[in-house]
Amino acid sequence: MAEPTRLVSHEVTGIALLLWAAEPEAPHRLVTPFFHAAAAAAMNLRVEIYFTARSVLLLKPGVALGLRASDLFTKTVYHAMQEAVSHGAVLLACTDALHAQGMQRDGLIPECSGHGGAVQFMARVADPAWRSLVF
Repeated sequence: MAEPTRLVSHEVTGIALLLWAAEPEAPHRLVTPFFHAAAAAAMNLRVEIYFTARSVLLLKPGVALGLRASDLFTKTVYHAMQEAVSHGAVLLACTDALHAQGMQRDGLIPECSGHGGAVQFMARVADPAWRSLVF
């Protein structure tokens, strides 16, 4: 008889999410990463969400607040982000992506904890205690 699947291995301590193709022009794809982040954080895993490429636009005040996954969904992308943060997820902006979009750290939503780019994300991916997801 096969051994039952465990929900979380004791060796796993964190989840790193990379938002790459999650951009404001495709709002139907934007809530899912934050639901996954909230779920992982609620399971007492450390969660870091790395905003790169055009996903950094979601960190601009007002952008995510104006987006919803569909007309039938009342929760905005910003509310999904806040929910993930309330469970313990950390939002990190890639400095190169910010620069490419003409944005500055001091102009981001207050939920953004700081900077985190390719080196930090790759360190998490290489760490056997962490898992990663790319959206």
